[in-house]
Amino acid sequence: MFKRKGEFTPFESKVWLASPTMHGEELKYVTEAYETNWMSTVGKNINEVEKIAAEKAEVKYAVGLSCCTAALHLCVKLAGERLYGKPAISHGTLEGKRVFCSDMTFDATLNPVVYEGGIPVFIDTEADSWNMDPVALEKAFELYPDVRLVVSAELYGFPGRMDEIKKICEKHGALLIEDAAEAMGATIDGKQCGSFGDYSAVSYNGNKIITGSSGGCLLTNSIEDANKARKWSTQARENAAWYQHEEVGYNYRMSNVIAGVVRGQYGYLEEHIRQKKAIYERYREGLKGLPVKMNPITEGTEPNYWLSALIIDPDAMCKQVRDDSTAMYISEHGKSCPTEILEAISSINAEGRPIWKPMHMQPMYRMHECIGREGSLRCRTNAYIEGSAVDVGADIFARGVCLPSDNKMTVEHQSKIIEVIRACFE
Repeated sequence: MFKRKGEFTPFESKVWLASPTMHGEELKYVTEAYETNWMSTVGKNINEVEKIAAEKAEVKYAVGLSCCTAALHLCVKLAGERLYGKPAISHGTLEGKRVFCSDMTFDATLNPVVYEGGIPVFIDTEADSWNMDPVALEKAFELYPDVRLVVSAELYGFPGRMDEIKKICEKHGALLIEDAAEAMGATIDGKQCGSFGDYSAVSYNGNKIITGSSGGCLLTNSIEDANKARKWSTQARENAAWYQHEEVGYNYRMSNVIAGVVRGQYGYLEEHIRQKKAIYERYREGLKGLPVKMNPITEGTEPNYWLSALIIDPDAMCKQVRDDSTAMYISEHGKSCPTEILEAISSINAEGRPIWKPMHMQPMYRMHECIGREGSLRCRTNAYIEGSAVDVGADIFARGVCLPSDNKMTVEHQSKIIEVIRACFE
């Protein structure tokens, strides 16, 4: 139970982690879809979203899809066919093939690899960026030189060096899928996130930097691949007067109604980024003097600041244990832990959440390979040898917290949240 809980009055209305911010422009395009009766998966809104998405991401083509996971799935399918050819019906394009994947991410990043029969091999996280570690990726290629596909995510809108990841992939003859779901509008040396992958994906989920309530786009510089994705996303129907199918397809196309919301949101992307940045900077200033650090900003990058997060210094962690569904801690003066901070935030009717639990710690992937800078993180304990492998992702998960980052949160809201966090260390 959070100490000093009674000293803070809860907010009347909940302060969310991140929620949609509507402006009115969206309704104009949704109404247009309604009045013109284009209520299906074709229409002007979709065409415009694809045009704008490609321009914003600095790529040639975008394909509007029902969600970012659908976009990632078609990225994986395109990459798999390019690398290994078209599989037989009922078989995936990556069947039996290892794929290097970000470890500290949402499982939607790598689930499409499994949809296509691939075997995820997790790459540990870089402490200085919270993203895939390029050094660990190089080590992974040493151990598994036959791997030809890498799926790398950009965490919370704070990108690492995806350009370095790309160079490593090119060196080893591998393709790169860039999961930019959380990083739309962020840049690396002035270049847009979403433009580094051979195939990339962005998200318009309800909590993202701009939203359509759902939806996503596949990004590519290949017109052939864009057209393949469009075909697959509409059940892979062939060009015939009757319904003819020569390959498996999916019902993945974006709705023209959803596209209307996204179309109306795109003009506010930069405004939302400015608001999110102000939230991050207020946290950084307000938490000064505490044994915590904010999300790292990698040199040469400009985040979109989608989610502000903190990490507690190792020596300022009170005792905390977590199993697969519950957590416990022992409160201690001058120290705290993610569980205590999340309880404190919740006590005033605000929403935080833990850092993404690394994939190699998830029940379904606990026996999968995970590679750090020194090699495999598996089987590294030995009763007769001192030391063990450094598991950066697990450490960040143990000490990290995502803070309320809604861009409708007032300065007064945020000041109280900061006060409550500070109280956890008293």
